[in-house]
Amino acid sequence: MIIKFFELNKINLKKNKIFLFYGKNEGLKKESISKIIINKGIISNYDEKEILDNKEYFFENLFTSSLFDKEKIIIIKRATDKILKIIEQIIDKNLQETLVFINSESLEKRSKLRTFFEKDKNLICTAFYPDNTQTLSKFAYDYLKLEKTSLSQENINLIVNKCNGDREILRNELGKIVSYSKNGKKIDAISIFKLINLLENYSISELIDNCLAKNKKKIISILNENNFSEEDCIVIIRTLLLKSKKILKLSKEFEKNKNIDLTISTAKPPIFWKDKEITKQQIYEWAPKAIKNLIYEINHLEFLIKKKKSNPINLVTDFILKETT
Repeated sequence: MIIKFFELNKINLKKNKIFLFYGKNEGLKKESISKIIINKGIISNYDEKEILDNKEYFFENLFTSSLFDKEKIIIIKRATDKILKIIEQIIDKNLQETLVFINSESLEKRSKLRTFFEKDKNLICTAFYPDNTQTLSKFAYDYLKLEKTSLSQENINLIVNKCNGDREILRNELGKIVSYSKNGKKIDAISIFKLINLLENYSISELIDNCLAKNKKKIISILNENNFSEEDCIVIIRTLLLKSKKILKLSKEFEKNKNIDLTISTAKPPIFWKDKEITKQQIYEWAPKAIKNLIYEINHLEFLIKKKKSNPINLVTDFILKETT
């Protein structure tokens, strides 16, 4: 059944318990999910590939009840048509105390998953299209009004324009400004520029570091907690390629001197103190031959993405889970 996002508050949660949210507006998806599941139980996040690779583990967690949870909340991210059979199995079990949210990128009309949800009256199918400047400005105005924080339209426009159409980033930046203003400090364009820092993506850097350290649990956690966009894919690949080349150089040095501390202390450029331990782990994990092969595979992956052979997010996620865990 097709439902507009602004009509989700009208649904009957006793009847409608499985949702397909598709589209690129991740901020609005999160906002909609939060409104539906408020005070309803513990949330479990899964990646589609994680489920497909270990269906037994997923179903064991899904069907195991708890006396303490009000209701189970299952969120499946980066979903494609491959998850359809799993959804059918969940429906067959008729779980009364479970809400399931399927989060997918853009789905074509011919998508089997989308068609399945659109035709079933007990399932909810909602499209989330990107916000435009007008909707984001209204969101910012309403947010600031609720927080009793005054900001000129000019400064609201400044913040909106720096958020690249991402509602979630906008909410985070507005939160910084509200906290700043409650300390009695004046809000002007200069203070806004100081508060807003959208140039660094710490999630991507953390993801790459843990990929090269082969920290599987942390990798899955980062993938589950972040909804990387297609634009992020190239940044992820280039960051992985750059760091892999650095590890190749360090791995060669370690192979010569057999002294990890010496390898780290003599590295050029120097390795920052907080990165030393994870860099050691990366060197231990990758021999020169292995890291060379990884670099080759990364270049091939970039070629596939630029040629648009498949969904970039799925390609990058599959690559990370296969090559670095």
